[in-house]
Amino acid sequence: MRLSDEKIIHMSHVLLKGLKERGVIRLKADEPAVRKRIRRSIIDEIKFGEEIDAIVRKKLSSYSKKLLEGSQEWEVLY
Repeated sequence: MRLSDEKIIHMSHVLLKGLKERGVIRLKADEPAVRKRIRRSIIDEIKFGEEIDAIVRKKLSSYSKKLLEGSQEWEVLY
C-alpha cells in the first residue's frame, strides 16, 4: 500500500466532510461507520491498482526487447 493508514484515515474524514457540506449525501448510518466504509473502499482501490500494476509489469517483462522502466517506450506501453 502506498498510502499510510493515517493518510487514508485523513482522506476519509475530508471526503465525508466535503460530501456532507455540499449536500451530496444524507447519512443513514453513524459517521464512524461511514468513514470506515470509505477507508475500506480506498484500500480496495489501492490494492486493485497494485494488482493491475503487477500484471502490466509482468507482461512488459515478457517482451523479447527489454524495456527500461521510465523510458518513453516503457511509458507508452505501460
